[in-house]
Amino acid sequence: MKRPEGTTDAMDAPRAPRAADGWDARSEELLADRADPPHSDPPRPGDARPPRPGDPRPKLRRRGAGDPVKALMHRHRALCARAVDPLEIAAGLEAHGLTDRAAARFRHRDVFALAEEMYARVPRDGVDDGTPPDPPPHRGVRTDIPGVPAGWALFALLPGAVCAAGVAGAALAAGTTRLVAGLVGALAVAVALHVALRYGPLRATGHPVPATRAWTCWLLAYAVLGDGLLRGVVAGGPDGPGDLWDPALAPALGLALAVAPAAWCARLFAVRAGARVTASRGLDEFASSVRPLLLGVVALFLAALGALLAASDALAAPIADRAGLAGHPTGGPPALLGAAALGALLLLARLLGAYGFTRAPALLLGAAGACEATALALVFAGRLPTCDPLAVPVTAAVDAWGPGVVPAAACGTAALVLLVHAARTLTLASAHAGPRDAP
Repeated sequence: MKRPEGTTDAMDAPRAPRAADGWDARSEELLADRADPPHSDPPRPGDARPPRPGDPRPKLRRRGAGDPVKALMHRHRALCARAVDPLEIAAGLEAHGLTDRAAARFRHRDVFALAEEMYARVPRDGVDDGTPPDPPPHRGVRTDIPGVPAGWALFALLPGAVCAAGVAGAALAAGTTRLVAGLVGALAVAVALHVALRYGPLRATGHPVPATRAWTCWLLAYAVLGDGLLRGVVAGGPDGPGDLWDPALAPALGLALAVAPAAWCARLFAVRAGARVTASRGLDEFASSVRPLLLGVVALFLAALGALLAASDALAAPIADRAGLAGHPTGGPPALLGAAALGALLLLARLLGAYGFTRAPALLLGAAGACEATALALVFAGRLPTCDPLAVPVTAAVDAWGPGVVPAAACGTAALVLLVHAARTLTLASAHAGPRDAP
């Protein structure tokens, strides 16, 4: 057998081992001789030859598994750069459709844990000396809402106070002066309502749909004048312009006074939902904890609204008798039921708008207003020749339950649909993260 170069007989001669180890000085000498053969020059760049077809293929190094969190941070680098705490990152990931189940692909149990790691990995200014970055700020129970001034509670009382003053002034006036006093009072209530909504917890974010204000004004006008007009149309009127002015004082006063509890309920929901975001450890846990909160806030507002409507009905009766208003100026229980449904609809629409959801409220406010307008149009259309069947459904409902059944059915159905929509959208963590800036 041919002996390898650089070996001698003395090196290959068998002999007893000199130590108990399997590696001795002779092994090191053999390895050094083979690694550095004598008279060998170092390779030069020009000595390399191109590979030939018969040469074995070189082994390629397998790339290690990539960092999925790093790739996700690169995809959402703008979100990570502007986030002030992990909550904003978690809300942004949820808004992009990342769920707790999808977070398992990034080796995390939920989106919150993934957001915490992403926030910790973001380089911070002034952290170049090797010291670890500061821990993310802890969000406790928030007692205020960003962008809402401290005097919002006083602003929320303005619509009710102005409306009460307007009703009293209209009751003391007579003739044309009463009409002017009513118009001035309505304008003053509109201004007070604008101030209360713009500088309170129910301030809208983003750009609302233009039709929202128009349909809201229609619904409020119908709550005040619609029942009297529908009652007169079903009875065969109106016989003159005076029949068009039969205002329901109790719904108007009750809805104006209900602005204050609506603002308080909106603030309660915002504060408690913000606290649930901090305490929850997953999106499903947060949604399951906020949904009962939303239902409780709506129930609390309905209880307050019912009490205010009952008190307004008791106060409006002597005022109407003193003013000599015809018909049923207080509206009665059916009108109060319709006003309660309208109040719930307006609260949910404004609450969704405060978190940036404006499309669904605009559609449902328009649907409720269109139903009320259609009911009046059908009664008028029934007076045309051969069109009597068009007025039969509305006339039968008014004869059985009173004119308040129309706003109760229209606004109640719209409020129920909007409540279901709010239970799906306002339970997202992305709806409660970051400041809520008004336009």
